[in-house]
Amino acid sequence: MEAILSLGSNLGNRLACLAQAREALASLPQTSLVASSRVYLAEPVDVPADSHAWAFLNAVVVLETALTPPVLLVAAHAIELQLGRARSAIRNAPRTIDIDLIACGDLRLDTPALQLPHPRAHLRRFVCEPLAELRPDLVLPGQRLPIRAILTALPASPSVTLASEQWA
Repeated sequence: MEAILSLGSNLGNRLACLAQAREALASLPQTSLVASSRVYLAEPVDVPADSHAWAFLNAVVVLETALTPPVLLVAAHAIELQLGRARSAIRNAPRTIDIDLIACGDLRLDTPALQLPHPRAHLRRFVCEPLAELRPDLVLPGQRLPIRAILTALPASPSVTLASEQWA
């Protein structure tokens, strides 16, 4: 199954955190890295007021995996902890790494622990920009338009700009 994950970091050595997360995901059992986007600098979205100064680095990775989505999610959360993410009661608090499961093939899932596709992926430029680089013709389950068209329709703000062609 093809799994698409969004990576973000706005604390510490952000580029190194993204690279370490990508390597850890690619090293999961029965999993291989298929593609990774370039790295983008993104204005924070839906963060606490005192966190607006901490811009994110974001990227998207595509994996081929035999892991089920719930198992992949648990593994992603373990990688976040390993890379120093401290979960907080404050929603969208600054973090060393954030790994979101965006889609797993054509699967639609709605449980308390996991929703697929990610319910806000199509609304976020910081997900759609790198995803359009890798899968411009992808139509997320439940959407009618491909990512390329969704990206074109999104507002320019909050901004997302290319930060790095290469990962650390």
